[in-house]
Amino acid sequence: MLLIGISAIFYAMFANVSYDFHWDSVWEYRQKFIDGFIMTIIISAGALFLSLLIGLFFAYGQSSRIILLRFFSRFYIEVIRGTPLLVQILIFFYVFANNLGFDNRYVVGTVILALFAGAYVTEMIRSGLQSIDIEQYESAKSLGFTPFQTYRYIIFPQAYKRIIPPLTGQFASIIKDSSLLSIISISEFTMNAQEVNAYTYSTLESYIPLAIGYLMLTYPISLMANRLEKRLKD
Repeated sequence: MLLIGISAIFYAMFANVSYDFHWDSVWEYRQKFIDGFIMTIIISAGALFLSLLIGLFFAYGQSSRIILLRFFSRFYIEVIRGTPLLVQILIFFYVFANNLGFDNRYVVGTVILALFAGAYVTEMIRSGLQSIDIEQYESAKSLGFTPFQTYRYIIFPQAYKRIIPPLTGQFASIIKDSSLLSIISISEFTMNAQEVNAYTYSTLESYIPLAIGYLMLTYPISLMANRLEKRLKD
């Protein structure tokens, strides 16, 4: 009933818009939407995997006994979380990547997105580990567990349940943030929709499928996060 009501509202709003829809012109470029959709999935999946590695490294770095690593980890998190992703994309691509000789914009874009998401993943992992009671560490130490065994058999299995739900939500954010990579001419979903709009001058016809496509990607992830959260609570 809610879906029918919302659909009726959208239909009424669009019916009163003085705009002639020309879906046939956009339909000719349907393959471009499909290619961009697939590329967004590939970039987002790669960025998620790299962000997990980055998050694990800097989560360890924040509690490291090496002062330089600890301060560098904190510096990385504060800078990444305190500056816009759009600015980071421009600086990392046109300054760092060019000076280092990396010209594959797809790889660079994936790494930039991973560095951005990694700062948030780091905090998720850190907060998950710190949420474990100190008695758990003391019990493991009294049983003669090494630090590795303590984290492997006691800390991580408990922290895992608290980290997974926000991580799935972060994956949805990575998918939406990937749209900003169009600024460095990566042919992902948003970039391809912009090109179709430029070819056909059909703005709404180009961006409505874009919105539906992102919803198709993020909504299942939101459902998965909710199911995981309920399952881990049981």
